[in-house]
Amino acid sequence: MMSIDGLHRFLVEFQKEDKATREDAQKIVDSVKHFHRKGLNLEGFFKYLFADINPPLASLGVHHDMNAPLSHYFIHTGHNSYLTGNQLSSDCSDVPIINALKRGVRVIELDIWPNSTKDDVDVLHGRTLTTPVELIKCLRSIKEYAFVASEYPVVITLEDHLTPDLQAKVAEMVTQTFGDILFSPGSECLKEFPSPESLKGRIIISTKPPKEYLEAKEVKENENDPERVKASDEEAWGKEVPDLLKDDYKNDLGEEDEEDLDDDGDKSQHALAPEYKRLIAIHAGKPKGGLEECLRVDPDKVRRLSMSEQQLEKAAITHGKEIVRFTQRNILRVYPRGTRFDSSNYNPLIGWMHGAQMVAFNMQGYGRSLWLMHGMFKANGGCGYLKKPDFLLNPNKVFDPNVKLPVKKILKVTMYMGEGWYYDFHHTHFDAYSPPDFYARVGIAGVPFDSVMKKTKTLEDNWVPCWNEEFEFCLTVPELALLRVEVHEYDMSEKDDFGGQTCLPISELRSGIRAVPLNSRKGEKYSSVKLLMRFEFFDP
Repeated sequence: MMSIDGLHRFLVEFQKEDKATREDAQKIVDSVKHFHRKGLNLEGFFKYLFADINPPLASLGVHHDMNAPLSHYFIHTGHNSYLTGNQLSSDCSDVPIINALKRGVRVIELDIWPNSTKDDVDVLHGRTLTTPVELIKCLRSIKEYAFVASEYPVVITLEDHLTPDLQAKVAEMVTQTFGDILFSPGSECLKEFPSPESLKGRIIISTKPPKEYLEAKEVKENENDPERVKASDEEAWGKEVPDLLKDDYKNDLGEEDEEDLDDDGDKSQHALAPEYKRLIAIHAGKPKGGLEECLRVDPDKVRRLSMSEQQLEKAAITHGKEIVRFTQRNILRVYPRGTRFDSSNYNPLIGWMHGAQMVAFNMQGYGRSLWLMHGMFKANGGCGYLKKPDFLLNPNKVFDPNVKLPVKKILKVTMYMGEGWYYDFHHTHFDAYSPPDFYARVGIAGVPFDSVMKKTKTLEDNWVPCWNEEFEFCLTVPELALLRVEVHEYDMSEKDDFGGQTCLPISELRSGIRAVPLNSRKGEKYSSVKLLMRFEFFDP
């Protein structure tokens, strides 16, 4: 038996819950349904360890300072938020927009085009075969679901391909749909962005000040694009997250991206609908000239700059510190390169470690990169805004992402055991004739010097694997680190089967022995599958 006092000591010494009281211990004993009020037997103790009341993350709610300018936060951002599947031929719909908002995504992207009769506005992925959805339907769904998961502001980024008369129509739709909750500071550029706190419950529009309407170019079918073929023959659970240190991530830098094709500068400012211009709270656009011009910080006004993942890759090699300095006041949006037809994603840390607030992801694509995005935004109560670490905001000593820093924290992870597959999977799912052979992968996603994956041994024929292995991780930038956990089932003859995954922000990881629930490939929590793991932090 473990007495109430023994459990209290366990909470303080092992679980590092310094504020735990004897009453907390009594509550745990009461919550574990068994016969002893005075303590826990071994079975009761295991029930507590594996219970939902023993999660790996602290339940802190929104606890970051929310009163700084928007540029001081990482913001949960979607890319082509209206697509149901791939980038070339899937349907456009408001359903993925609703799903994203329910998950806490705070930036929704809409590409707006004239409809076939040129008298109304559709949302679709231009120059492709995607079927359109009406803009008004998307706007109404955004209004209905914007603040279901979080009360902090929703930004709508518009990629605009409209004539001035249709821009006026959009202005009217937006004004009528959102009414008072629309934040519009007038046609002047903001001197500094307002705070998420001051914009609670508001909708913000961000786009380039309008320019001449571009006729839609016919879709170029990319039948023989190598990127497109690759999607089908990937490992069962998606590609490994690209390593930011390796050269294979720096490919196709020369390719023009869809968003740049529409960049004609501001030659037609005179031809635009004034009521439309007034709605734009966050001005976007690329200044003429090179990278230096793009990253110039204007003390009198703030703006949003968009770069594709590989433009950022290239710029980061020579201008890493300048990018960080730019993002202290201005907003940088990073979007997936144009060849990701399969709606896959890139390593989000390339954006975060340079201070990019809007790391735009295809939320309908599944895979490891998206798991990192889900994990990162579990922090701060899942509200979709994370205060950037101070080192990214310090104007006097600008962070250089290319420099290796000294180790700041050591995380020791013990992978004890897992259970629950027996209840959540068909008994022949992994192996037709024998119990599964599970192994776990444990690692860190973070700045390149911190990123690593390790694995346990494979345990044969066991529904309840007890690995009991320790792993140690040295973290130079723990503020940007995520703990990655995956379970796979070893298959000698074919691809290993997927058995669950999770990503947890290290900033909110609780010390102690914790029950870690696993999710499916799509990021949906399994009802029973959990791992028992211990987390310990040490100073170097």
